[in-house]
Amino acid sequence: MHIQQLLSAAQIAEVCRRDNVRAAAVVLGNIALFIGIFVMVGVWTNVFTVLLGIILLGGRQLGFAVLVHECGHGTLFASRKLNEWVGHWLGAAINFEDMNRYASGHLAHHRLAGTTDDPDLPNYRDYPITRERLRRKLWRDLSGQTGIKQTRALFRALRHFNQQPEPRRRTLARGLLAHGMLLAGLVAAGVGWLYLLWWVAFLTTFRAVTRLRQVAEHAHVPNLYDADPRRHTRTIVAPWYDRLIFCPLGVNYHLEHHLLASVPIYNLPRMHRMLRDAGHYEEVQFPANYLQMLRQVTAHPARAA
Repeated sequence: MHIQQLLSAAQIAEVCRRDNVRAAAVVLGNIALFIGIFVMVGVWTNVFTVLLGIILLGGRQLGFAVLVHECGHGTLFASRKLNEWVGHWLGAAINFEDMNRYASGHLAHHRLAGTTDDPDLPNYRDYPITRERLRRKLWRDLSGQTGIKQTRALFRALRHFNQQPEPRRRTLARGLLAHGMLLAGLVAAGVGWLYLLWWVAFLTTFRAVTRLRQVAEHAHVPNLYDADPRRHTRTIVAPWYDRLIFCPLGVNYHLEHHLLASVPIYNLPRMHRMLRDAGHYEEVQFPANYLQMLRQVTAHPARAA
């Protein structure tokens, strides 16, 4: 389905318009929430705030990954250079991500979504699955098993820094600088121990919310192998509490993103309303929240792992 069949040229131009002020608000909002979590735990330190901080940090770490996604597409800011700088330094660095490498692989997902060649298929092709199987997956995430497995390569690369290719060294160096600044700021505030909170979240809740985001976007959709994104991709019109943890910065509007990847993330809600009001979503169902989505993707028994 071509977007020109759904929206007029004027509408496409409207939703594709990039706004540096709104883009900056997205970036600064994620950073402010990130800092606010450390302030909350540092000022009101108790078991509840520590656990809440770990949960919320996982969502903010996903928020930084969303910035990498947007800047990798070149859609967040009007300037290509600004997208590159923000993507590398204010998105990818804290998570030790390589934006260029990510963008290369992600574009293949866009090109091949709805086909058996989609490189991201292993993340969601087995759904629907039993609730017990999903619980086992989430337990592996929240217990750190998934995080440790997925970060072994990072630890090896840091240990053998000088042996890495130049692009990898630049990525690691940006990450080390970002973490050095975070640790220095926490130490200066007298709460250096809170730095461990970042790693606990990175190895646990970040893995869980990343999995749930992948499930929300493509798992158990009407037809995973249909060329029409309305059939192979899902949008969740999520409430604020879901957006705080599971789908930060508007990443829940994934169907619209697949229909037109050049739309900045802050314009996706507007695009959603345009398509809905024009009647193009009459046969599309939108879960109201992540809990409803999880009920859908575990609605029928399936082969357990």
